[in-house]
Amino acid sequence: MISSLRGRVASASGGTLVIDVSGVGYLVNATPAFVLSSREGHEVFVHTALIVREDAMTLFGFASRDELDVFELLIGVTGVGPKSALGVLSAMSPAEVARAVHDDDDAAFRRVSGIGPKTAKLITVSLAGKVAVPTAGAAGAPVASGGVADDVLAALTGLGWSEKLAGEAIAETLEAADPAEAASVPALLRLTLARLGPAQQAARAR
Repeated sequence: MISSLRGRVASASGGTLVIDVSGVGYLVNATPAFVLSSREGHEVFVHTALIVREDAMTLFGFASRDELDVFELLIGVTGVGPKSALGVLSAMSPAEVARAVHDDDDAAFRRVSGIGPKTAKLITVSLAGKVAVPTAGAAGAPVASGGVADDVLAALTGLGWSEKLAGEAIAETLEAADPAEAASVPALLRLTLARLGPAQQAARAR
């Protein structure tokens, strides 16, 4: 069983990373936000789940243990395969999954591509009591380390966003994010991309 990998990012594109560990390249499926935050040539650490099927062995990688734990819970739900579970974590943070389950909000899961109404309801029912809703953080605006914000800014400018627009979006995202999200490059990148989406549409409309 491969439970984690630490190595150099050989390539990062789409929804996959190739991580070079002592000369062996491991193909790892990951969320788009995590892939975007991973720089080729830099070291990365991922928590992994190895899914074994008759015709393939597939690795799924996550930036945090919380994401891996939620992934493993999701694939235990009838109708939710590894790709669908990864899709949920591409659209929602572990805290958002926990909140949706706690609130019996299956609509949150229906918004994920590939998750239908019956499966969404099964997720909320099956995970009830298995995921803890995080307590509210300390009062005040969350603070991200300069490194986290800088990494997100570098990823966004690499995708073609202007430094000004990306910086403004990051600042606005930090004001609304909880401390855990503000301290995580993949989480902050995902939230900022969601915020930039409407901005891109408005820019195209002009």
